[in-house]
Amino acid sequence: MSNRTKNIIVPIIAVLLGILVGTIIMLITGYDPVAAFGALWNGAFGDSYFTGETIRQITPYILAGLAVAFAFRTGLFNIGVEGQLIVGWLAAVWVGVAFELPKVIHLPLAVLAGAAAGALWAFIPGLLKARFRVHEVIVTIMMNYVALHVTNYIIRSVLAESSDRTELVHQSASLRSPFFESLTDYSRLHWGIFIALICVFIMWFILEKTSRGYELKAVGFNQHASEYAGMNVKSNIIMSMVISGAFAGLAGAMEGLGTFGYAATKGGFTGVGFDGIAVALLGANGPIGIILAAILFGSLKVGALNMPLEAGVPNELVDIIIALIVFFVAASYMIRMFIDRISKKGVK
Repeated sequence: MSNRTKNIIVPIIAVLLGILVGTIIMLITGYDPVAAFGALWNGAFGDSYFTGETIRQITPYILAGLAVAFAFRTGLFNIGVEGQLIVGWLAAVWVGVAFELPKVIHLPLAVLAGAAAGALWAFIPGLLKARFRVHEVIVTIMMNYVALHVTNYIIRSVLAESSDRTELVHQSASLRSPFFESLTDYSRLHWGIFIALICVFIMWFILEKTSRGYELKAVGFNQHASEYAGMNVKSNIIMSMVISGAFAGLAGAMEGLGTFGYAATKGGFTGVGFDGIAVALLGANGPIGIILAAILFGSLKVGALNMPLEAGVPNELVDIIIALIVFFVAASYMIRMFIDRISKKGVK
């Protein structure tokens, strides 16, 4: 069996194993798994409203997954997607609130502000990694907390005048549309899903069709060989983190300009950035895989809200299933070994 086939089969097996173990846990704890998964499906795709909400949730998951995957593909570990998302969210909303411009200018400007803020936030660990060999995992993790508390301070002290949330962004900077509202019974679905899909293409094009993408992957694979070949290793490390951060900042912009329409102080992290790690892992860091993984995670997250209402099952069980899926993906070596043994027996 080829490695490409294994890369497709392993995530599928991981998802099935996660659902299987989750089902066993439900049975042991006295819940009806059939009713639970039925409620989960109805909560994600039961009518046009829930379908719209599911697609809306998929949008930031795709972008967060791209942010993590882009760094992974270039040999870096961007664990700071959550913080980059938060600063992107704030920057996009600030532009959306502070200016009144024609929509054709205002909306792109707000979206780009979110991307730029995320890129700038990721530039710092990229620079420290390139210049001083400071490990990006430590820096990006710590910068998540810096982003959380700095944005909370800015919202309370600068943008919202002692309130816990800003004003709504002007309509000219909003991703919402009456078209989607009428189509999905007033769900929060917005144009951001198309921006996310465009970004999937951009990531694929950069990494697979450009010389810069080739250099980024080469540096991630072997820095010494890349430097010997004449590539600027430091510049490529910084560039990789900046592009990764831009994707994360866009995820925040989608939330600020689309889902919520404002920025509010947060008692904790949104979780989207951290879930992006799981999306990238399950999607094998590939564009199509990330879309499919984001669909799965978005469906689970939105559908879980209906489980206590329809089946009396706590929605925390979905978090357990997600954790199990990530565990089996992380333990993919065992799955691959099992597949290899089956393949060898089949050949014999």
